[in-house]
Amino acid sequence: MLKWLERGDPFPSPETAFKDPNGLLCAGADLSAERLLDAYRHGIFPWYSGAEPILWWSPDPRMVLFCEELKVSRSLAKNLRNKGFEVRIDTCFEKVLLNCSKTRKDGAGTWLGPAMRKAYLALHRAGHARSFETWRDGKLVGGLYGVAIGRMFYGESMFSTETDASKVALVGLVEDLRRRDMPLIDCQQRTPLLASLGAREISRREFLRRVAALVD
Repeated sequence: MLKWLERGDPFPSPETAFKDPNGLLCAGADLSAERLLDAYRHGIFPWYSGAEPILWWSPDPRMVLFCEELKVSRSLAKNLRNKGFEVRIDTCFEKVLLNCSKTRKDGAGTWLGPAMRKAYLALHRAGHARSFETWRDGKLVGGLYGVAIGRMFYGESMFSTETDASKVALVGLVEDLRRRDMPLIDCQQRTPLLASLGAREISRREFLRRVAALVD
């Protein structure tokens, strides 16, 4: 039976999450900055849509990108050099949120509703949520956002209106994290795009072990 959280209730152990659907842990509580930060510190994230209650997840395995394992294809490297892309950081966080929330052809993006956008905007203003933005000719053409705690970065969503623009933002993120000695990006769940860039799955147990060391 799915555990329901009231305000102030602690999260159950991620190891108690359902296997089907993979990683569903509990429901309820709120989207306050304190709640979100506590969730990320324990390898948990919110993901729900429409009229659903707030649902909290910790899947097994977990998709991650080790910064040292980033793969940049020849075509992406060429576009980085020649397409006139510029990566900016935290200059238009709210615009990145809005673009990530738009419904895409695969149906993704609809989960990022007004309540979620408000919650991540509050995290951004508190200094924890960051955006990496791809610009070309003065126009925002791609980007991503996520949450930074200690030496850990949790990727949340990305968007692109031009070929490779979201990948360019990810390359910019990895370069920034390397400078800050932040070795790992949580990608949550496997996608072909992330796999092509070098992300891979690790067990939840290993993920939680790494998170505990990096957020401290």
